Amino acid sequence: MTHLPVLKRYLAAFFLYNMGVQTVMLAATLYGKSELNIPTQNLIIAILIIQLVAIPGAYTIAKLSDKLGNFRALMVTVSLWIILCIIGYLLPRDGVNEFYALAVLVGFVMGGIQSLSRSTYAKLMPETNDTTSFFSFYDVTEKIAIVIGMFSFGYINEYTGSQRNSVLALVVFFVIGLILLTFASATKHKQGKVN
Repeated sequence: MTHLPVLKRYLAAFFLYNMGVQTVMLAATLYGKSELNIPTQNLIIAILIIQLVAIPGAYTIAKLSDKLGNFRALMVTVSLWIILCIIGYLLPRDGVNEFYALAVLVGFVMGGIQSLSRSTYAKLMPETNDTTSFFSFYDVTEKIAIVIGMFSFGYINEYTGSQRNSVLALVVFFVIGLILLTFASATKHKQGKVN
């Protein structure tokens, strides 16, 4: 890894934006229940919507990466996550239909960012028979991101008294991840790597 600057920078970017993605996935129902007062049956429907919409989302974002390249498609997707966090912050209390609409959008980008992140990492890896070692870095990064993301969500909620502030704070992870993605992309272009 020390001799692979593009892969290192990409992994750092993934760590940051994935912190936001995983926290949204794990805290969405908690936020809907306690902050937005969404009934349990509506939360279950929203979870099903997210899972169903993730499939066409993954296909659509894969097509986007064919046109723009993996890095640019990831930048577009991370930018959409920033917008979705702001929308989530602004959702009205008891707004079930608004919550459903957000679930559709989250599901769409959730499926896409997960598949595109993994495939981008695989493309950046050197030719090796030891893919397990490389993907162990990826998986450990993902797990640590979950812990830090959820801790920050809970800490901000406890400190400010509102989960809305926690949702808005997730924007910081996505913005820093987007900046790091830009640096990784620039490094890749300097080295003359393809997609």
